[in-house]
Amino acid sequence: MNAPLQGLKVVDFTRVLSGPSCTKALRDLGADVTKIEPPAGDVGRAGVPHIGPMSTYYAQQNAGKRNISIDLNWSEAREIVAELCRDADVIVENFRPGTLARFGLAYDDVVRFNPAVVYVSISGYGQTGPWRNRPAFAPTVHAETGLTDILRQHFDGALTELRNDACSHADVYTGLHGVIAVLAALNHRHRTGEGQYVDVSMAATMLSVNERAGAQLSGLDVQDEPVALSANESPVFELPDGRRVTIATSPVFSPMFVRYCAMMRRTDLLRDPRFVSATLRKANLPALLAEVRAWIQTFTDLDQLQAQVSEAGLAIGVVRSTAELAASEWARDWGAIVDVDDRAGGTVRMPGAPWRFSRSTLPAPGIPYFQGESNLEVLQGLGIAPERIEQLHQRGVLRSRRNPAGAFD
Repeated sequence: MNAPLQGLKVVDFTRVLSGPSCTKALRDLGADVTKIEPPAGDVGRAGVPHIGPMSTYYAQQNAGKRNISIDLNWSEAREIVAELCRDADVIVENFRPGTLARFGLAYDDVVRFNPAVVYVSISGYGQTGPWRNRPAFAPTVHAETGLTDILRQHFDGALTELRNDACSHADVYTGLHGVIAVLAALNHRHRTGEGQYVDVSMAATMLSVNERAGAQLSGLDVQDEPVALSANESPVFELPDGRRVTIATSPVFSPMFVRYCAMMRRTDLLRDPRFVSATLRKANLPALLAEVRAWIQTFTDLDQLQAQVSEAGLAIGVVRSTAELAASEWARDWGAIVDVDDRAGGTVRMPGAPWRFSRSTLPAPGIPYFQGESNLEVLQGLGIAPERIEQLHQRGVLRSRRNPAGAFD
């Protein structure tokens, strides 16, 4: 294998989503990732649904990572984990600020014996400041950083009950920014030989990915611009066979209105008094969308519709489920879906890697490990005898989910 991050050793203290998504990307780029899981287990293992004994939620974020489960309340456990950290290139954690300091495993502790380490902490609001100790989950960070309010604006106040988005944007975006931080810090180390500490905030991440933030922070909030608000909407239309499509951007926006008219071969609409300005198009939007809807209803062939939309410089997309996308020609060509061992004699389908490299080969997906499944392998690699490892299991320092026959549950 010639993976981009081959040879990189990562110690992973993360759980649930923001941290695991970061270390999963590092693993899929070829890094050797060892996940440190407390005896209580990563709450992600309870995520539903399960296939056999394994949560698909947990498997998606952790497949391919070796797993040791160890109770850091024991001094022996802290010594073992410190030995892992001594040889690590990268350490990633997403506990509340100060948690690992209680076990002597914070950056200030590790850097004394591993000065070249890149140590990344992911938290809701950063390691310092007045909000450092606040619990943070994606929905609360969405609310605090404007995303929940943007959803309200997008639906023009039509939501009878304000709700959060179903996707955990703050977690996965922050995980990706954690990867960016790791790669940047590794490049710094390559140039200077210096490791460093990186503080990654979910709230700061959500600000950085908000493409409307500049206008809002300048006092030009889009909610005060009803025409602009409508221009950001991408309408959804139904074809005669019941399939639904969306066309990117709204005909309220003047440059796009010209393209919509070209797309439909309806230059007469450019002179229609209902539609001659963005303000009028906003006021008469139901009538304008009815014109587009009637035109789309004339198509029975999706390829012909897409060709005519593309010819006008617009983009069209079919509203699909994840399973429908997985069955598409594109997904087969890209290798977008991979089969991962479900640890019950079968496989479960998971998203594949989002990258292709011209000179590197990415590793196979790997298996989702059971809690403590790598205890023996990892600790023997540190020179600890099997008999000692079994003693640590019996005393509760190590945890593994094994049935009486010795196999993992």
